[in-house]
Amino acid sequence: MEEIDVVVAGTVFNDLVFSGVQIPKMGTEVFAQGFALAPGGAANRAVAAARLGARSALVTRFGSDALSTLTRHQLEQEPNLDLASSILIPNWQGPTSAALADGFDRAFVTYWDQQSNPEWKRDQPVKVLHIGLSQDLPQWAQDLRKRGTLLVGGVGWDPSQEWSSALLDRLKGVDIVILNETEALNYTSCQDLETALDCLTQVVDQAVITLGSQGLVASCAGERFRLPALAVQAVDPTGAGDVFTAGYMAATAWGWSFENRLQLASAAAACSVTHLGGASAAPGQQAIGQLLLEQARRGRIALPDWEFLAQWSGIDSL
Repeated sequence: MEEIDVVVAGTVFNDLVFSGVQIPKMGTEVFAQGFALAPGGAANRAVAAARLGARSALVTRFGSDALSTLTRHQLEQEPNLDLASSILIPNWQGPTSAALADGFDRAFVTYWDQQSNPEWKRDQPVKVLHIGLSQDLPQWAQDLRKRGTLLVGGVGWDPSQEWSSALLDRLKGVDIVILNETEALNYTSCQDLETALDCLTQVVDQAVITLGSQGLVASCAGERFRLPALAVQAVDPTGAGDVFTAGYMAATAWGWSFENRLQLASAAAACSVTHLGGASAAPGQQAIGQLLLEQARRGRIALPDWEFLAQWSGIDSL
């Protein structure tokens, strides 16, 4: 059987995204400059990987309500995205989030009647699997890893803000972890990024800590790497971390070098924040090429430093 490049298992949210707006005080009303309805959550990663050209699949549950029906329909239109392992739950309201973004950060209001997600039951081989670590790894994911699948552990924000150290134990069951700065420092109980990276690489082969506009720090097989962020005019950061993860997973599935994986992930995330929504803002190959050209023309990057990604994006010269 032909291998699936990227499988994403997790919860899909119906994202209602309001941009150019501050969080209102109780009893007041504010007006947003922009609005989008888009699939969110696990869909961000699955769609972003598919748009980059990775053969992708999504393992999730869909509600039967009007918003979930529209979300599912949007996902069915995505080329390279397989929904055959996702299921519909009758009489269930799918998770829904309202995201308020001011161009620099965002806040969420979410409704979520939690349900466990279905399993990947197909014999089709998988190169890279993304799965959440809020609970112990399911047996089916462990079985895929034994057959050669690389596991990316999903972490995310801890709403309790307890930042349980149990996460580090769960990381021993995966190969790759990608966290933002807040998550990395809190989950490892470290005071600085270098120490946090040391802590993470004791339990995983590859660790990436994203720093927003400051770029990233990462480690793979003992090799440390820093990459500054591409300077863009941000409209909505919703889902940018998911798009970053999708770019890294796709490049990993294709066997790219560590540096090139980070470059693709960074460029994809930079593209995504210039538009509204998570999955709806995920870029394709052409958009990344245009971003690199723009960055080079403005003197923000030296295009030869991005030669591999430039060629992949179809850029021949300035």
